Amino acid sequence: MRNIKIPGLSLTHTINSIFCIGRNYADHAKELNNPVPALPVVFTKPVNTVTFDGGEIIIPTNLTQDVHHEAEMVISIGKFGRYISEAEAMDYVSGYAIGIDVTARDLQAALKEKSQPWTLAKGMDTFAPIGSFVPAAEVSDPHNLNVKLTVNGQTRQDGNTSDMIFSIPALISYVSRFITLHEGDLIFTGTPAGVGPLKNGDKVVATLGNNLSRLSVSVKEI
Repeated sequence: MRNIKIPGLSLTHTINSIFCIGRNYADHAKELNNPVPALPVVFTKPVNTVTFDGGEIIIPTNLTQDVHHEAEMVISIGKFGRYISEAEAMDYVSGYAIGIDVTARDLQAALKEKSQPWTLAKGMDTFAPIGSFVPAAEVSDPHNLNVKLTVNGQTRQDGNTSDMIFSIPALISYVSRFITLHEGDLIFTGTPAGVGPLKNGDKVVATLGNNLSRLSVSVKEI
């Protein structure tokens, strides 16, 4: 098991499982011609997807020709929990950060057409860049934070967590019905509208709130 420290949090806080929420912003669901979900859409990423501020998003051109950015607020879980109620859910959050759910859109479309899981389109190396986390106690209202992403200085995504369909407590409670949550689990909470393609040499900057968390990565095709 890889012991990857979660940046910005305690020395004992290392990444465990990575859960992601699809279609949690209505405008994003509509831009991809997807229905707005009645329940959270949950998928996972392996730990090999993680890279950090100053790193690279590596695109294997033999596998995909259409890779997209999806900026998201990421929450970290600070303690063990199962069947967590929405009323208690915020007590399980240890921090917040900006992240990017990188997606091989062409591969995802092919998998969806065959009714297959999205894992291969979402789980390639470096497909989950994450910025430094800010402790939960320092964030007064995580449901009112800007989520912004620029590519080469041009704004692509500019949303707010207030527009999430499912709130942080709702997501934690829902996931914990099915899967026990542990310290170091991460939840990517979904992306606002404006997702788009990445290409070799792009410089990508994503921020959460007023620079509460910042992430700068470059794109490299191989």
